Amino acid sequence: MTKIINADLFRDMVINGAAAIEKNRQAVNELNVFPVPDGDTGTNMSLTIGNAADGMTGRSYGSVSEAADAASSLLLRGARGNSGVILSLLFRGFAKYLKGKSEADAVDFAKALSAGVDTAYNAVMKPAEGTILTVSRVMTDAAVALAAEQEDIEELLSSVLEAGNEALALTTEQNPVLKKAGVIDAGAKGYIIIVEGMLCALRGEMEAASGKRAEEDTSAFSAFSTEEITYAFDTVFIVRRHPDKSLKLFQAYLGSIGDSIVIGEDDNSFKVHVHTNIPGEVLTEAQKYGTLELAKIENMRLQHEELKSGGKAISTDDLEEPSPVPEEEPAGEKKQYGVVAVCSGEGLQELFRDLGTDVTVTGGQTMNPSTEDILKAVESVNAETVFVFPNNKNIIMAARQCCDLTEKNVVVVPTATIPQGISALACFDPSLSVEECSEQFSSAIESVHTVLVTYAARDSEFDGQSIKAGQYLALLESSLIASESDLDILTEKVAAALAEFSPEVLTIIYGEDVTEADAEKLASRLSEAMPKAESSIVCGSQPVYYYMISAE
Repeated sequence: MTKIINADLFRDMVINGAAAIEKNRQAVNELNVFPVPDGDTGTNMSLTIGNAADGMTGRSYGSVSEAADAASSLLLRGARGNSGVILSLLFRGFAKYLKGKSEADAVDFAKALSAGVDTAYNAVMKPAEGTILTVSRVMTDAAVALAAEQEDIEELLSSVLEAGNEALALTTEQNPVLKKAGVIDAGAKGYIIIVEGMLCALRGEMEAASGKRAEEDTSAFSAFSTEEITYAFDTVFIVRRHPDKSLKLFQAYLGSIGDSIVIGEDDNSFKVHVHTNIPGEVLTEAQKYGTLELAKIENMRLQHEELKSGGKAISTDDLEEPSPVPEEEPAGEKKQYGVVAVCSGEGLQELFRDLGTDVTVTGGQTMNPSTEDILKAVESVNAETVFVFPNNKNIIMAARQCCDLTEKNVVVVPTATIPQGISALACFDPSLSVEECSEQFSSAIESVHTVLVTYAARDSEFDGQSIKAGQYLALLESSLIASESDLDILTEKVAAALAEFSPEVLTIIYGEDVTEADAEKLASRLSEAMPKAESSIVCGSQPVYYYMISAE
C-alpha cells in the first residue's frame, strides 16, 4: 500500500515510466497513422520522457515539488513530435499543482493529474476526440472521483488504468482517421504504457511493464492518399521567451496558418509544434516573442510517399542520437570554404572525408538529424562559407534552417541522395566563387540517376502495384521500379531501367547487410547490361539500403 508519494518515489516513477515506453516503443510506433506520418509516436514519447529519466537518475530532490519541476523542465526540453509535447504538458500541469508540496497523497495526485490535463487542453488549439487528450481526461476524471475514498495510490492508479484502457478501445470509433485505418490512438497507448510503468514503481517493481503487440493494430498507411495532407510541413521549434510577451496573439496566428498546434512552455522557454505550409514565416513570427534556439522541419507528404512505397519515414525527432560533432576548431585564420555532409555508415563517412568533408553528421532515411545537429556541425567548421550536403530529400529543409541561425554563410546543396552528394563533392573546386561552386554542384546533381534497393516494411500499394512485406524494393529517384521476392529478378529490372540512360559510370555502394561477393555479383550483371559503362564497388556499410546505385 502506498499512501504518500515523496521525491524519491516520484523520481523512480518517472524513470520506470520511461523504461516501460522504451521497451514497447516499436509496438506504439506501428500504430502511427496518417495524417501525422511525421515521426513515430512511440519513439517520440520514449525520447521525451527518456530525457527526464536520464536527467533524474542518480539525483535526489528535497520535495516532490522539486522532483516534479525537474521532470517538467526535462520533458519540455526533450519533447519530440506532437505526442512528446503533449506528454510534456501533462507533466507541466502536474508540477504546477504540486508546487511547494513536500509530499503528495491520493487527493493531491488526482488533482495534479487534473491540472496536467487542463494544461494540455489549453495548449492544443483544436483538440480532437479519440486522442491522448481524450484518454488522459478520462483517466483523470476517474482519479478525481476515486481519490476521496481511496487512500492507496497503487489501487487508485490501477483503477485509473482500467478506465484508460476502456477509453483507449473507444478511440478507433471516435476519430475518423483511426477508424479508417482500424487502429487505436498511438499517443494514448503510449501514455497508458508510461502510467503502467509508474504503477510498477509504486509497487517496487523497477522493471518496465510489458506490452503485447497485436498484429491487427498495425496501421494501414495505404488507406490514405498523400493529397489528403492539407499542411505539408511538420514544424517544431524552441524559443527562449521575452518575459513581458504574451503568447495569445502568436497562438491566434498559428491557428490561422496551420493545424495540429501544441504550445508547451515553462518560465524561460516555449516549444511549438505546428503543421503548416509556410514554416519559414512561422519561425520569423516566433522571433517576435523571444530568441529562436533550435528548429526542425519535415515534409510529411514526402514521408507519406516513403511509407506507401514500403520505406521508413522517421522524424528527425525520432531517432538514435547522432554521432558526436567534433569540438569547435581552435581559433585561427578561417579558411574560405568548409563542408558538412550527412551520411550513415562507416564506409560512407570515410568516403566523404576523403572527398574533403570537414564534419560528417550521422543521418539518413531512418535517422534524420535535426537542425540543431547540423548547426553544431556547421559551427564546428572554421570557415567563412560552409557547404552542407544533406544527401536526403527529408533533410534538406532542416538543413536550410541553419542559414538564419549562424553568422556563417551557409549554402545548402540540395542533394537528395548519397550518390548525388558524392558526385557533387567530387567536382568541388575551392578556387571558384560560391556562385560558381553552386552551379557546378547543380550540374553534377542533374547528371546522377540513383537507384536504391531496400525492403518492404509492410504490405502496401504504390503506383498501382501491390507490395508485400519483406519483398525487395528498387526505387529510381522516387519511382518504384519493382518489388520482388527474388533478388535476381529485381536485378534484371534494375539493369533494364538504368540501361535507358546509357550511363558512362556505374557506382555500386553496398550496405551493412551485404557481402562484397554479393555486390560483385550485382556489378557483374549490371556490366553485362551496360558494357560501355565503367563500374566500381564501394563498401558504404549504410543501414536500410542494401544497395545505392549511381548511374552517370
